[in-house]
Amino acid sequence: MNAHRHPSDSIANDPASVWTEDRIRALGAVTDLPTAARIFGLGRSLAYDLARDGRFPAPVIRAGTRYRIPVAGILTVLGLSAGCDLTRSAMRSVDHHGGIRTTAADDHVQQGEP
Repeated sequence: MNAHRHPSDSIANDPASVWTEDRIRALGAVTDLPTAARIFGLGRSLAYDLARDGRFPAPVIRAGTRYRIPVAGILTVLGLSAGCDLTRSAMRSVDHHGGIRTTAADDHVQQGEP
């Protein structure tokens, strides 16, 4: 048995440290820079240096002194589809997705007019 273990051995065996597509999507629409850095395997200091220099691997939104990273940008960089709504409260609504369908020609029939 090998007495020397590689540091990544414990990370690979810890499911909480693995960034899956579902786990990334569960972050919502945006995340903070340290979280995005962990997804890309970057250290905190390097992530801030890259963001400050405009070289972070995903798009960065600067809000005052804070950095926010769009989750759609992370997914795109990773080659994953960012085509769905990433907000936690995203639900289909009849107001937005054609749930109510009528045509102008049928309006008089539905309103009881001759």
